[in-house]
Amino acid sequence: MKYIYRLTLLILILTVSSCKKSFLDEKPLSFLSTTNAFITANDFNASINNLYRNVRDEFYARSDWQPMQYLYRTDLVIEVTVGSNPQLATEFGPNGTLANNHWAQIWKIVAEANTIISRIPSSSLSATDKVAFEAKGRFFRAFGYRTLAYLWGGVPLITEEIVSEKTDFKRATKQEILNQVIEDLKFAAANLPGITAVKDGEISNLVAQHLLAEVYLAAGQNQNAVDAATVVINDPATDLMLSRFGSRSAVNPGDVYWDLFQAKNQNRKSANNREGLWVIQFETDVPGGGAVSTAMAGSFQMERVHVPLFRDFRVNGVAQFRWPVSDYTGGRGVGFMQPSRYFADTVWASDFNNDIRNANHNFIRVIPVTNPASPLYGQTVSTQNPPPGSGVTYPSRVFYPYQAKATTIADHPAGLYVNPGSSDPTLKYELKASAGGTYADQYMFRLAETYLLRAEAYVGLGNTASAAADINVVRGRANASIITPAQATIDYILDERMREFGVEEKRMLTLMRLGKLYDRVKKHNSFYGVNMQPHFNLWAIPFGEIERNTGAVLTQNPGY
Repeated sequence: MKYIYRLTLLILILTVSSCKKSFLDEKPLSFLSTTNAFITANDFNASINNLYRNVRDEFYARSDWQPMQYLYRTDLVIEVTVGSNPQLATEFGPNGTLANNHWAQIWKIVAEANTIISRIPSSSLSATDKVAFEAKGRFFRAFGYRTLAYLWGGVPLITEEIVSEKTDFKRATKQEILNQVIEDLKFAAANLPGITAVKDGEISNLVAQHLLAEVYLAAGQNQNAVDAATVVINDPATDLMLSRFGSRSAVNPGDVYWDLFQAKNQNRKSANNREGLWVIQFETDVPGGGAVSTAMAGSFQMERVHVPLFRDFRVNGVAQFRWPVSDYTGGRGVGFMQPSRYFADTVWASDFNNDIRNANHNFIRVIPVTNPASPLYGQTVSTQNPPPGSGVTYPSRVFYPYQAKATTIADHPAGLYVNPGSSDPTLKYELKASAGGTYADQYMFRLAETYLLRAEAYVGLGNTASAAADINVVRGRANASIITPAQATIDYILDERMREFGVEEKRMLTLMRLGKLYDRVKKHNSFYGVNMQPHFNLWAIPFGEIERNTGAVLTQNPGY
């Protein structure tokens, strides 16, 4: 009986105590809110890391087509799948894919950078850390605004965190935007660490100087562009790579240009690559690494987009290749992005056979036939002269030249191979259906571009001898013929950028910075040229942004 009494008493005590208000009150050990999100160095580093990710997503990994819009509709390539009459007026317009797929993503970079800069004064950072994080924040803000200015011209100029609803944005002038970018980059260049002090993939003072040279060109400040580029070129830690290097340097055919794009060869610390300035990092099957071998989505998909759909290439109805295979058929391409005729042929005319950038292992045109069922098995077929019975016409998804830098021939991630132990020289490189990514780090900036930026500035100054000298540094590494000062023009530099960078370059940004999108496409890419209009040298402001901005007029660009 006494046990029943004690049990009843215990239940009563627990019932009474459970009704007390204090018992129900939550007492969190910690919490994150807008008031304490930016206090320590770890807090700020988390935001900086997110900026790196935002940049990688916007320019490389967001999908298999949005990053490629920095290449499509230029003089460089064509988008095979849109047909022979691309609707450029719609695509460039205020409801089109270009403006609406990139405006918000680039503004995210600016907005997060502004948040970092605005939160520094109230943080617990040391004085040294405050300067360091401000330099990083201002670099990324400059990088975002530079991109906005090239694509849209004048945009709203915001340099502080927005903490409440705002619907009265007004456009600053393009020059005002560029002035802010220059101011931010000068601070970043003065306060970011040297290139030898940062981790692979991190921004440095030389990255800021390189971008500063580019933006000075956009602002018409040619001598300042020369000076900024010279800082990068003359730094004792930078050089063009002139000799073979990296883990695959014994592979033949190959050369130093080929080595630049092999997996794990892009970084300074891990590969002793002194040419890479800012290298976007991709790690396969690592959380947050930006590349996966289990699916195409999530990786940089240049292989999928740029490499032809060799699976469907047939001669008299017979397939010529096993597919997908990590050989000269380039993995698991689906043939969306074919080189323009100008890029594939004309731009190489004077040095077609001696420029190493155009060698078959770098710009693949001749491919061994690997299907034993084909009468051509063991021979090669050429994109320049397709065999009779292939029915290949321009454009074609299934058979065209492509740049080897889009893939990693015989060097895909181990988990992608179906039969890695096979004795068959083709089947041992057979790939799973999840292939299609480009499993290598990617150059955002490298020193060859710094030389060509300085050459551009010298042309602007009328110093064509110095311009030719810088162009010839790049051409000399490629074993291309030397040019004369009379040949050093902006159009020649654009041709040289095409040869040196190809699908590596964000070509849309280069042409729009120079206001030459219309001219170059009209002249060198008839696929798009038929519908290209002069006002496409600026993209349209998205209609939705104008409509939501109810407190002021957000003016549209001319022609839209």
